[in-house]
Amino acid sequence: MASHFTEEHEAFRRTVRQFVEKECAPHVEKWEEDELFPKWVFERAGALGILGAHYKEEHGGGGGDYWYSMAKAEELPRMGCAGVPMALLVQSDMATPVIADIGDKYHIEEFLKPALRGEKIAALGVSEPGAGSDVAGIRTTAKRVGDDYVINGQKTYITNGTRADFITLFAKTNPEAQHAGISVILVPTDTKGFQVSKKLKKVGNWSSDTAELFLEDVKVPVRNRLGEEGMGFQYLMQNFQSERLIGCATSVSGSRRTLEEGIAYAKDRVAFGKPVIKREYWQHKVVELATKIEAAQALTYRACEGYNEEKYVKGESVSFETTKLISMAKVFVGDVISEVADQMLQLHGGAGYIEEYRIARAWRDQRLFRIGGGTTETMKYYIAKIMGL
Repeated sequence: MASHFTEEHEAFRRTVRQFVEKECAPHVEKWEEDELFPKWVFERAGALGILGAHYKEEHGGGGGDYWYSMAKAEELPRMGCAGVPMALLVQSDMATPVIADIGDKYHIEEFLKPALRGEKIAALGVSEPGAGSDVAGIRTTAKRVGDDYVINGQKTYITNGTRADFITLFAKTNPEAQHAGISVILVPTDTKGFQVSKKLKKVGNWSSDTAELFLEDVKVPVRNRLGEEGMGFQYLMQNFQSERLIGCATSVSGSRRTLEEGIAYAKDRVAFGKPVIKREYWQHKVVELATKIEAAQALTYRACEGYNEEKYVKGESVSFETTKLISMAKVFVGDVISEVADQMLQLHGGAGYIEEYRIARAWRDQRLFRIGGGTTETMKYYIAKIMGL
């Protein structure tokens, strides 16, 4: 596993770890209570090169491969929450990769570079009240009127949505079509007609903001469209691979930390005359969970090998085989992290149900992974299709 990371990767990892542990972790409790963290976190991450390490230098990045982003994702959970890491990963690995892939000079200079510097906050606008994993079912429209698009519709469950400077928006430029009718448009949020209609209160990931957005006759220039009109579905399917893969990496790392904290608690907690960890049941359970975490990490790394080779070494689109591996990883990782969180909460007993202990937050936060970026059920459908079933 370690062979994937060079000395340069490890030096970058140390930079991320120091940023997380010294500059962010001390404030997490307040950020969770406030249900928001300050913008300086984006700016500081940008200044340290954390957001753009895996982007080309001409795009304002560090010129590294995708293993840099994997190292970043593995260190962010040291923060002690999932909300801030998720918001940062939306910025670096979900709302912006499509700009780097198909954007022109204007898109790079106006949107991508400021986002990688942390100066502009980005959000990804896909989900709607009636369309989540079913991307082809989106109803937000972008009608061509001269040199502009006039956009009308709603988006929901949008991370960074309450304070984003721009939205990487997926909308129907041809409402009569399904997959072939979607386009990608960069929408500045200070445009007339754009409105944050509601900040959503979530079960977990409290420190990140999640919004419902409303767009009424929002007019943006045609030059804000990324790539070809009507090709948005294909662009999104490629973009999803980064979102799902980076989600696997940070989830496995967070789950490993949850297990380690559970073991530490069980060593100190005495019940019926001896530490809980000395009970055979919990020893066996911990062994089972540790094994599953190792398997989840191995599958994630295997998927990353394909993704990095195809996109960063060869400069090609992500293949069906790699897409299958990433989807398999998302399914398997989702099941593993849920089991780890649930069993570690059980190990804590009554203490696990008290907010004073971090396991309660970990248990709440991890649940989103089996929904966001494509539900587990949708992933299984994709895998079956690729396998020709």
